[in-house]
Amino acid sequence: MSELRTPENDAPKPSVTAPAKTSYPVTERVQQAMAITLRGVDELLPQADWLQKLAKSEATGVPLRIKLGLDPTAPDIHIGHTVVLNKMRQLQDLGHQVIFLIGDFTSMIGDPSGRNATRPPLTPEQIKHNAETYYAQASLVLDPARTEIRYNSEWSDPLGARGMIQLAAKYTVARMMERDDFTKRFAAQTPISVHEFLYPLMQGYDSVALKSDLELGGTDQKFNLLMGRHLQQEYGQEPQCILTMPLLEGLDGVEKMSKSKNNYIGITEPANSMFAKVLSISDTLMWKWFTLLSFKSLDEIAALKREVEAGRNPKDAKVMLAKEITSRFHSAAAAEAAEADFSNRARGGIPDEMPELSLGGAPLGIGGLLKAAGLVASGSEGLRMVEQGGVKIDGVAISDKALKVEAGTYVLQVGKRKFARVTLS
Repeated sequence: MSELRTPENDAPKPSVTAPAKTSYPVTERVQQAMAITLRGVDELLPQADWLQKLAKSEATGVPLRIKLGLDPTAPDIHIGHTVVLNKMRQLQDLGHQVIFLIGDFTSMIGDPSGRNATRPPLTPEQIKHNAETYYAQASLVLDPARTEIRYNSEWSDPLGARGMIQLAAKYTVARMMERDDFTKRFAAQTPISVHEFLYPLMQGYDSVALKSDLELGGTDQKFNLLMGRHLQQEYGQEPQCILTMPLLEGLDGVEKMSKSKNNYIGITEPANSMFAKVLSISDTLMWKWFTLLSFKSLDEIAALKREVEAGRNPKDAKVMLAKEITSRFHSAAAAEAAEADFSNRARGGIPDEMPELSLGGAPLGIGGLLKAAGLVASGSEGLRMVEQGGVKIDGVAISDKALKVEAGTYVLQVGKRKFARVTLS
């Protein structure tokens, strides 16, 4: 990494007047790059500065440095995370240098964004375990050959206590308390730990260390992204622009996609599950997913939407989206097979892939068997499903709640989509 003026050797200094900037011509290619940048974004700040950065890059041939930081708070990435990864890939395809930053240092602090309580910091062991899978998963979207991967412990650990104090001197408590989640917690007399103030400072310092031209994040990251602009100016760098992407609603169409809300699609999920989950979203939500997740052009999406409005079955469009997403994280062949599997299930057929398990205790009552197979929450729920005609064994509907299932291997089905292959001994 090139030489950096760090807090150890750079005391706070008064603002200075920036030298006049060279104005670069905005060509048609620059305008096209701007249109790609703006697709689906919530905010791009300041737009005029980004346009000039693009123009400068076009004129000089020097790619821009584009940063995305993710804390490895969980081992898996879901497709909600890929909204910003997709934008990174679009900018990468324009020839710019993308930096995938793993926040192994900031994870030990815990991001307070959107929190109404202090988040427990992760242990070094948890961070290491989660970080091991992050880049491999992100590479399903980004081109790994053209991606710079960094860990913010590289420059954060060497700061030490002296450097951290000098960095903290570059921002005021009053400005920190303008942050919405801190304001609400202070008003509600909910504890705010001092170490939480360090998180936006450290994220902003990442931008100084990496000399980033643009930083991406979700709408809940705006405060932290602006901190990067502020600190770059403090360290005499040209400030980065910031780009926020909307938070993707999950399968329920209401809450943002989250593992804790169980409304997510993991990018490592089986192809059949991924395909079926995409088809389960509402027709309205589908168009937002197209804009944020599809690599189709906006003109293609608009034409497809007009066809649906003119009478084409919206399921046709949803199948296209499901196949595109499934193909991206698996393969085109896997997407075709997932579509066939879904159609088979819709006709009442038995899927090729399902959970498999072995159980003892034969003979076993049907309610207990369904619970043991994970198809119902309780034996009594299983008996209710039998009573309602929602249970099949090897494709045959079961109506006897007193049924005892003997030893053998069976395909159990509850409703239209829950299956398990069980060997009972």
